[in-house]
Amino acid sequence: MLKKFILTTALLFSVLNFPVYAQSSSNLEKLDNISDKALEMAKLKRYDDSEKMLTFFSDQFIKKTAIEQILDMDELRIITVAHNEALMTIKDSSKGDSEKINSVTKFRLVMDAVKSTHQPLWTEMEDQMMNSFRQTKDAATIQDAITFNDQLNLFLSQYEMIYPSLKVDLSRETIQQLDTRIQYMDQYRPEVIRKGGNQKEMEDLQDELTAVFEEMGEDDSDPSLWWVIISTGSIIIMTLSYVGWRKYKGDREKPTKERND
Repeated sequence: MLKKFILTTALLFSVLNFPVYAQSSSNLEKLDNISDKALEMAKLKRYDDSEKMLTFFSDQFIKKTAIEQILDMDELRIITVAHNEALMTIKDSSKGDSEKINSVTKFRLVMDAVKSTHQPLWTEMEDQMMNSFRQTKDAATIQDAITFNDQLNLFLSQYEMIYPSLKVDLSRETIQQLDTRIQYMDQYRPEVIRKGGNQKEMEDLQDELTAVFEEMGEDDSDPSLWWVIISTGSIIIMTLSYVGWRKYKGDREKPTKERND
């Protein structure tokens, strides 16, 4: 009986494949930490050190992804593009401090989006972006072209920074809908201002942006991870219960055996 129980437990652990999940999570954590270090160096204007960290990331990225498939093809492409852009910008002496920091920030946010299952870092830009958008909308309403263009440019730069991360976390349909509305506002600026911002269009975009940030702020932890935790916990409880029952049964049988002796 005990042997069968142990065998069943071992099989359950094998099926759950918990070590593989843990290893994948560990590899992503290491890559994410490297991207964080690269950003720290960029913020300190230690661009040579930031470049070294980005180069080190590239080496580790190739090794980790070659060992096991921890990312899907879309994630691989998005990370590669963001990383190459950050590395090229950080090496370019003609780029200013803000450009370099923004490019590495964009890459850092992508890595966090891939690693995180709850409240990725890019959601922390909600207040900045929504404030920029509200001021853009207000300027359009009163047909203030100068303020409108300034605030829209700021909003677009913020949107561009989190855009690769959005591609990781949001559906293609949601991305396309956001892109369509934002591109219209950018390409037809004079018409938007002339119409006083076309309030319905801008309110719809504001609602969509709010919904995106609220959705990513909710608990969207990977159900498979919860299944691993619950299942593993159940196995431990079952094992302890069985051992306890065997001990209890042995204690009950011991006095009877002593009396017979």
